[in-house]
Amino acid sequence: MSEPLAAVDVWLPVMRAAGFRCQCAGECGNEHAKSEGRCPREHDAYTSRHGHRIRLMAAPANPATPAAVAVTLAPGELRAWCPECHTAARTRARTAVVRGDAAPALFEL
Repeated sequence: MSEPLAAVDVWLPVMRAAGFRCQCAGECGNEHAKSEGRCPREHDAYTSRHGHRIRLMAAPANPATPAAVAVTLAPGELRAWCPECHTAARTRARTAVVRGDAAPALFEL
C-alpha cells in the first residue's frame, strides 16, 4: 500500500479510522446513493477499468477550514477524502460563504 512521503504519523491513523475509504457523505454534492450515502472510493484502488489510481488524503472534516488552520489539526479532526470529493466539497463550501449561506444576516430579526 502506498503512503505519502510526509506526515505519515498523521495520515495513517486517519486512514485506519476510515477503513482506507473516502469518508465523504455527500458534502461534495453527490449523494453517493449507490454506496449507502458514503463515497465508495478506496485508497490505491482505481476509479474504473481504464481510470486513474485513487490516493486518499487526510483533510479537515469541515471543507471550509482555511489551510493555515488545517495544518494544525490533530488526526481526530481530519477525515479521509478522495481528491474528487475533497475538491467538490471545498468548492461548495466556498460558494456558500460567498453567497452568504454560512454567515448570519446583519440585522436578523
